[in-house]
Amino acid sequence: MSAQAFEPTCLTIGWRRMRMRIRMIRHAALMLAMAFVAAAVHAQAKIDLNGTWVFAVETDQGSGTATVTLKVEGEKVTGHISNATFESDLTGTLKGQALEFSFIRDVGAVTYKGTAESSDAIKGTVDIAGVTGTFTAKRKPA
Repeated sequence: MSAQAFEPTCLTIGWRRMRMRIRMIRHAALMLAMAFVAAAVHAQAKIDLNGTWVFAVETDQGSGTATVTLKVEGEKVTGHISNATFESDLTGTLKGQALEFSFIRDVGAVTYKGTAESSDAIKGTVDIAGVTGTFTAKRKPA
């Protein structure tokens, strides 16, 4: 064999580059397909917050619970909140997993901002006319 047999030719280098490009295109197509599958799974896993919930609230001023009924239509949230001392209708939004709703009470405006951790659990913060705290909410058993 001569030394020339082991030297790469332009044709060999061209084929190697083409194979590399084909591999890159395959990898890109695979990544794109995986992204579509992940998006489809996420869309199917939409959290349903419709129904009745028990909210447990903790502030520096004390703690308490309230029963909250939520109705979600698109991003619009409506519902009702009540406990032993008050009741009120509420309005708000649900954007992805971010829930926010508010209502007016005798002490002033009350705003809940939280994250739906699942279809059965919500956690977040509450502002009760300037008094801030935290809340956890669990879906009320039927």
